[in-house]
Amino acid sequence: MRIQSQFKPAWWLKNRHLQTIIPSLFRKVISPPVTRKRLQTDDGDFIDVDFCGEQGTPLVILLHGLTGSSQSAYIQGLQASLLQQGFQSAALNFRGCSGEFNQTSRCYHSGETGDIDFLYRSLREQEPHIPMAAVGFSIGGNVLLKWLGEQGSQLDLFAATAVSVPLLLDVCASQLDTGFAKVYRRRLIQELKQYITQKQQHLESIGAKQEALQLKKIGDLQQVRSFWQYDQKVIAHLYSFASAKDYYQQSSARQFLKHITVPTLIIQSVDDPFMHPTILPHEQELSKQVTLELTRAGGHVGFVSGRNPLKPKYWLDQRIPEFLEQQLNSYQFKESRA
Repeated sequence: MRIQSQFKPAWWLKNRHLQTIIPSLFRKVISPPVTRKRLQTDDGDFIDVDFCGEQGTPLVILLHGLTGSSQSAYIQGLQASLLQQGFQSAALNFRGCSGEFNQTSRCYHSGETGDIDFLYRSLREQEPHIPMAAVGFSIGGNVLLKWLGEQGSQLDLFAATAVSVPLLLDVCASQLDTGFAKVYRRRLIQELKQYITQKQQHLESIGAKQEALQLKKIGDLQQVRSFWQYDQKVIAHLYSFASAKDYYQQSSARQFLKHITVPTLIIQSVDDPFMHPTILPHEQELSKQVTLELTRAGGHVGFVSGRNPLKPKYWLDQRIPEFLEQQLNSYQFKESRA
């Protein structure tokens, strides 16, 4: 189902680039109290997860976007909002994003669903009956939607939400090669290249020679300017895709939407500078459990509203808990009738 959102952008942030940039650079969040737990993965590595809230309450898994972390303002803001609504949350740091390099050459990418599945299974072992949901932003949203489609009815989740999702990775990679979007691409690519260089040095320093060699084989990244080039040299190499195009084809979430059985809300702004309108799925591509909510404005993971520039309102912190609360009530009602 496709619906038109009631979101209204702040009058002083109607430009899509301002909606994208201002929250990213200037949003201030009072960090909610969190407890970091490290989970050892089956391949001898680890993931760090920041938990917030009271144990025993409904739990929401959170997935950040590219070059983000559990410390990203949109993650912390949502954790604080969820806490107020009586939810606990578990913010996953993708590998190498928690402030400490992980121990293998493996990092993360838009289609890597192994770690979200590992976290979900681990949490289910600890809390087999607790109501659980998941929320993902940007490529975290792509990872989430792909995972939901892959798993189908095998998941016990009462809801999911994905925001500003690059549903067709090839189209979005090309979109970032145009106009002002090149500014975003330049910053993101630079951060990714620095990460690869620093991680290779880290692996060498801890004696993980074979893992460091995998990164060394990537070669010189100085001339890499686009995501097509980066994903061809780095992601395709590390994850054995035939090419960047093969990676995009296998990992884009749009093809998985029809297989989702969890009540899912996808929030997309039609003016997202990271996207192109052609990435939006048609009605027949959505399962009966998927709602695509479109806003006319909002930028990329922006969605700032409010009349007072000194007191901006972050609409996602209201809309996402609202949807989760609705679905939780429905879930609990069905459980009580079973």
